[in-house]
Amino acid sequence: MTERKASDTASGVAVLRAVHQVVDGEPKILDDPIIVRMLDEATRARIRDHPEIYQTPRLRALRSRVLVRSRFAEDQLAEAVRRGIKQFIMLGAGMDTFTYRQPAWASGLRILELDHPASQSAKRRELETARIPTPPNLEYVEVDFEHDSIRSALEHSHFNFNESAFFSCLGVLMYLTEQAVDAILHFLASTPQSSEIVFTFASDGQTSDSKNQAWATERQAESVGEPWLTKFQPDALNTRLSGWGFSEVTFLSPDMIAERYMHDRRDDLPVPRQAGIVSAKV
Repeated sequence: MTERKASDTASGVAVLRAVHQVVDGEPKILDDPIIVRMLDEATRARIRDHPEIYQTPRLRALRSRVLVRSRFAEDQLAEAVRRGIKQFIMLGAGMDTFTYRQPAWASGLRILELDHPASQSAKRRELETARIPTPPNLEYVEVDFEHDSIRSALEHSHFNFNESAFFSCLGVLMYLTEQAVDAILHFLASTPQSSEIVFTFASDGQTSDSKNQAWATERQAESVGEPWLTKFQPDALNTRLSGWGFSEVTFLSPDMIAERYMHDRRDDLPVPRQAGIVSAKV
């Protein structure tokens, strides 16, 4: 497993989620009080005392996308649980907090958070500092997505390969080589019928406005040593997923996002123009 520091982009996503709790209006796209507790006092004070920092067009657009992708994944997970799924695997869990604020319907899930040990250790320190307990249905699994196979990592956990599962992989694939991305998606396509993956991807096919926003976000990630390595044309990705055996592939469109999550907002959070959010069922 390669040595590296905890992900700076994951920490940035955590801040955006916290800003939504403190600064943005109602209704919340994602209700996440836990994330505010996980931030250090200096960051909480900056959000509270200088909210204008986070109100640039780029940060509002990025915040909206970050919130929608997590909300959509959690909504899809709830549907999966209703159809009998009992395993939830977070690929690149980062600073996601679902596990620590899970609703009653999730108590029967076996939850596995997979991430690089550096990022995982940083998150666990923040949880310990905030005195947020580890729920009994959670298992941490160390993995380097670029160099380790998902199957091998899961073989060292309590994952049941004979049962269907729900997977999320948010804000991860663009940082991996195409070979590593293919290996992950190919493995997921081999899981039992009714399994589902919600993931995000960076797109080559964008409007000029969304391309400019994506370019700025990509440059920011590169500046902290986390460059984007893989992008997909949506049509080509859909073809690839169907060829691997995913029977139902849904790309979350701006119209779908507006209808599901952006009604009656009391702020100016925009609808993501190019969300790059996909649900694929086996």
